[in-house]
Amino acid sequence: MKIACLGEVMLELVPTDGNNALLGVAGDTFNTAVYLRRALPAPHLVAYVTALGDDAGSARILTALRGHQLSTDFIEMREGGTPGLYMITTDDAGERSFDYWRSAAAARSLFQEPCTVTPDALNGFDIVLLTGISLAILPQTTRDLLVDWVDRFRAQGGRLAFDSNYRPRLWEDVETAQRETMRLWSRCDIALPSVDDEMLLFGDRDEAAVLARLTATGVVFGALKRGDAGPLALDGSGAVISAPPVSNIVDTTAAGDSFNAGFLSGVAEGMPLADAMDRGHRLAAQVIQHRGAIVDL
Repeated sequence: MKIACLGEVMLELVPTDGNNALLGVAGDTFNTAVYLRRALPAPHLVAYVTALGDDAGSARILTALRGHQLSTDFIEMREGGTPGLYMITTDDAGERSFDYWRSAAAARSLFQEPCTVTPDALNGFDIVLLTGISLAILPQTTRDLLVDWVDRFRAQGGRLAFDSNYRPRLWEDVETAQRETMRLWSRCDIALPSVDDEMLLFGDRDEAAVLARLTATGVVFGALKRGDAGPLALDGSGAVISAPPVSNIVDTTAAGDSFNAGFLSGVAEGMPLADAMDRGHRLAAQVIQHRGAIVDL
């Protein structure tokens, strides 16, 4: 299997004590790519697709990507560009919030001229992962270009994995976010929504309304992430995976990202849907017991 994860990778600040912080590298699709690479044995290939600058921060990110054994052959390098930066704050229950500095990030220029990496460069992959964040950071012209490519990619046998991963501050307005998200739900082969994100974005009154809307859109495979309630199969079976609740929740950063990695690794290895959901759920349960997006397990 060849799997590409597309989006934005940033520098991550995790405050420690006083005025100190740990500096890391993270981002939703990057987090998934890292855990996916760890979960899949060779010769599976996991590549990351983004745009970076030529500054010290971008060099740190490239070093991290290669250190995690991710292919960097599909990264656009922008002269004078810089990466985004964000800081994590967690409350006493481990729930996280973010402050971002990313408006001028090079990733926003992905697939824009002059470029050496185009969507067609991804035609040789089996699965391509996009998220709502991947879409939100791009201008509308690039979103349209990407959607057109998705149609060609799927017609050639490729599979699109999508997670709406809704972040209101990244979008121009909620109507645009709804429209663009629905365009991807109607095209995805592997759906990875979170019930909280879907209810927030679309105003669905409950889980049943989320499921009804996704089904009406044409979603027939994937998993609905529901936190400690366990994922629910999106193949019409209604199967649920449950596990003992995690008592030591430290930081929920990357919970959904790591679930996506575990699930996609199961799909890549031909697991039944329930087993892929179980793998994703168990991986996420480990990640949230540690601080930061990328942790040693």
